[in-house]
Amino acid sequence: GAKFARFGDNMRYVAVTDGDKVEAESQFGFAVNTYAIGDLVEVINASTEAEIAALLAEYEATYELAENVKAGGEYRANLIEAAKIEIGLRKFLEQGDFKGFTDTFEDLHGMVQLPGLAVQRLMAEGYGFAGEGDWKTPALVRACKVMGAGLPGTTAFMEDYTYHFDPQNPMVLGSHMLEVDPALAIGKPRIEVHPLGIGGKADPARLVFNGQSGDALNASLVDMGTRFRLIVNKVQGVAVEEELPKLPVARVLWKPLPDMKTGCSAWIVAGGAHHTAYSLSLTPEYLEDFARMAGLEYVLIDEDTTVARLEDQLKWNELYYLLGK
Repeated sequence: GAKFARFGDNMRYVAVTDGDKVEAESQFGFAVNTYAIGDLVEVINASTEAEIAALLAEYEATYELAENVKAGGEYRANLIEAAKIEIGLRKFLEQGDFKGFTDTFEDLHGMVQLPGLAVQRLMAEGYGFAGEGDWKTPALVRACKVMGAGLPGTTAFMEDYTYHFDPQNPMVLGSHMLEVDPALAIGKPRIEVHPLGIGGKADPARLVFNGQSGDALNASLVDMGTRFRLIVNKVQGVAVEEELPKLPVARVLWKPLPDMKTGCSAWIVAGGAHHTAYSLSLTPEYLEDFARMAGLEYVLIDEDTTVARLEDQLKWNELYYLLGK
């Protein structure tokens, strides 16, 4: 089965990012094991000048660069450090044959900055990832990337970041503090360095871009204690049309089905987490098939959902799984 690396523990006081790893390995076949951040730092610090120079040249050829991260710029050293992190992280994952990983901003001892740019680029290459020690979402993201291989679009780690409560045009803004997959980008992403108020480290480099629009879904894998539940919400990706100068990270907009109020209410009722696999390539049928094969409880929130019917479904599901023990 697939292997996933967990650098440090999960974010403190956030139980939804954890779960039963033994049961997960028994049911899904993938293994999650923890590695000390110092083990990763050792590999990062072994990066050579030649490796760093080659990766910086790749950045310059692939992305737009803010003026202050170009050679001689105020934050050039921050970009160099981001390159070192990518080199070391990639080596660690390749040497261990990992298919995904997670880290946490609360466990960065020995690191100069929180990995941002490195994580984004590795996700675009097919690795699963989620922040804050969440190991279930990297596994789900990786599975969805494999399911969607060869299809238009992509699947990415995502978080419900904030909400736009305009009564005439409500939407969800999806993002994360750094780590959004650039495979979602419209146009050429831009490397920027900005302060990060958590983690207590140097200002990290990240790719900033607006995400694509189109039919999409959010999927959340939740440990219910006696079983795993896969919650899927059909959404409509929306083009980002406003400038967002105070949000210097990658971002995506969407409208949950059947509507903002019902979709968000149903997500809460079903126990959906704040971390998801956001997919522009898969339809709910893919996830339903996956749930059936993996023996998961499957909950769909779509254009036909009402909260009352969903609550009834969840009550019947509870009885089904209780009697099926």
